[in-house]
Amino acid sequence: MPTTAHVTCPLCEATCGLTVTIDGSDVTEVRGDHDDVFSRGFICPKGVSLGALHADPDRLRTPLVKRDGEFVAVSWDEAFAEIDARLRPIMAERGNDAVAVYAGNPSIHNVSTTLYGPVLYRAIGTKNFYSASTVDQMPKHFTSGYLFGAPLSIPVPDVDRTQFLLMLGANPLVSNGSLMTAPDMRGRLRALRARGGKLVVVDPKRTRTAEAADEHNAIRPGTDALLLFALANVLFERDLVALGGLADHTNGVAEMRALAEPFTPEAVASEVGIDADAIRRLAVELATAERAVVYGRIGTTTQEFGTLASWLVDVLNVLTGNLDQPGGAMFPAPAASAPGSSKPFRHGRWRSRVRGLPEVYGELPVATLADEIEAPGEGQVRALLTVAGNPCLSAPNAERLDAAFGQLDFMVSVDVYLNETTRHADVILPGPTPLERQHYDLAFYQLSVRNVANWTPAAMPSDLPQEWETLLRLLGVVTGQGPNPDVGALDDFVAGEFARRAGAEVEEAAGRVGPERLVDLLLRSGQYGLTLADLEAAPHGVDLGPLTSRLPHALKTASGKIELAPEAITADVPRLAARLSARSDGSPDGHAAYGAAPHGSRLPGEFVLIGRRQLASNNSWMHNLETLVRGSNRCTVQVHPDDAAGIGLTDGALAKVSSAAGTVELPVEVTDVLRPGVVSIPHGWGHDVNGVRTSVAAAHAGANSNVLTDDGPLDAPTGTAVLNGIPVHLAPA
Repeated sequence: MPTTAHVTCPLCEATCGLTVTIDGSDVTEVRGDHDDVFSRGFICPKGVSLGALHADPDRLRTPLVKRDGEFVAVSWDEAFAEIDARLRPIMAERGNDAVAVYAGNPSIHNVSTTLYGPVLYRAIGTKNFYSASTVDQMPKHFTSGYLFGAPLSIPVPDVDRTQFLLMLGANPLVSNGSLMTAPDMRGRLRALRARGGKLVVVDPKRTRTAEAADEHNAIRPGTDALLLFALANVLFERDLVALGGLADHTNGVAEMRALAEPFTPEAVASEVGIDADAIRRLAVELATAERAVVYGRIGTTTQEFGTLASWLVDVLNVLTGNLDQPGGAMFPAPAASAPGSSKPFRHGRWRSRVRGLPEVYGELPVATLADEIEAPGEGQVRALLTVAGNPCLSAPNAERLDAAFGQLDFMVSVDVYLNETTRHADVILPGPTPLERQHYDLAFYQLSVRNVANWTPAAMPSDLPQEWETLLRLLGVVTGQGPNPDVGALDDFVAGEFARRAGAEVEEAAGRVGPERLVDLLLRSGQYGLTLADLEAAPHGVDLGPLTSRLPHALKTASGKIELAPEAITADVPRLAARLSARSDGSPDGHAAYGAAPHGSRLPGEFVLIGRRQLASNNSWMHNLETLVRGSNRCTVQVHPDDAAGIGLTDGALAKVSSAAGTVELPVEVTDVLRPGVVSIPHGWGHDVNGVRTSVAAAHAGANSNVLTDDGPLDAPTGTAVLNGIPVHLAPA
């Protein structure tokens, strides 16, 4: 007899509610849950694929150990005995820093790895912790930490009440929102325009979101900080700065006026590719709109000046009085949030051994992981743990990192696929599918455009241990308790620590174990006084209402105020000013090729590369599902028609794309959605390597765009990789 389960989709940040029909061990239908309090029936192709993921024959269902260069299936006891025998001696002989950890993007979409991963990582005690954050959003954590006091205090657009939305480097009609949890963004943006509001998109490409906007400004890649500074300049010049109630809670306005002074619209116009008059008009519209908000995403964070661009987004929201106001940028109030540090944010508590790059939010830039493996000496990385990550595709200079992984003495991967990264592992530990595990979106409800809470029980039983049990067993290994520790006792210890830090009593969640217990404790200590039982009784979620003003209580800075011009951020402004000056006088400048050159000043075949998000893809493993590699979800290099004609490229023909880091070949897609001088390749492809077990992905291999990205140039304050505005050369293959 078929059964129905209501689940929260864990495949992207939108947290859509799904209704799943199950017949025995088969998933027969996945559709949007029309009763879900947040998504109201919205669903995208990724959500529909949950059944295909569950049934994927390539998904690992037993641990694998590499013996004589070949993977063999083993028992869980054999797998952990191998880990204990080989990992512990490395830690004992070389120290904890000889073990590196890489946590991939899917780990934050899994409540087990979200809650129990940090417990394991702290126990390993290594300074060599890396994650997908430094190829994504780390500049936003950095700037939020210094402006507001905590790296997760990220204000999000109150999109449902705004009248003017200025969006930079974001494409939520494809991404479903990012650092902005908001299902059905198409519907939300349509509602914005229907109530007389205006959507302005700034992007080098006419994306799906740009096509749905009132206005699109095709900026040159990598110049967002210049544009944002120019907008601030106009606000000061025209006396449009109006903090309103924020004035009593803000330091640094005078400093901002001085910093913005050189960045006039006329000074930046030729560099950003937007007319000075248009910049002035945009600033006035932003300042005079009834309710307005500026929002920037991955196009603004993964560039040379990602920190400055991320900072200036919030600076503009403050200067116009739109921070913490309905319709502006607001701080969500989640029902449960993991306990954080009570101390104000700071970075640089340690530095990487080889390049001296500073720690940010507890991790080092993944761009330097290959350095730490290759360079001999004390602290050299000799072992690696990856958790739900594929850095051999997602990290910069991917070919170099791939080669470095082959030099490790030992590697363990917690992953459901034998992929481009885990093929280097000595042991792979699989986990259950999303339908076989519990779920609560601990991270993304902290970024939600509406306060909601939804608990998903496991819809199906699993023969595999839950990831939290696997991580606790690894915890036992690294703490010297052997390959068969008392997982229950370790879980009790973790729950006791969570209860202590959350100010709750562990007995309140009696009868529960694992994530159930931890989420129950966090809910009980939260501001709404909910319990897990409350969510279990509401399978379609609990609506906690629209975003509300939270200042000054949300501020965690030492001063208790918004620090608009912290030195840790403003120290990078001279570098931006020098770039502008160098471009204006034509003098040479280090990486002056980053960002598209003004029209007519570049050589034939010289372009800059930007990334591309695809609706049916979020992470590389999604390319192994037949339903998600159909239609427009293709790996091509998009080229403007004028550029293609100028160098002899034709639609469908192969192009050779080269950079300082490497070369790839892939089909050309001629399209006028890009501004001239810019080309685009999607991320997550490049499945044409030996030793993987992803048959569908291999049949749609594509090319790895991160072969072209250089691990040298970085966003200076955070070490985030530069993935947009990369100089490349195109020619017929």
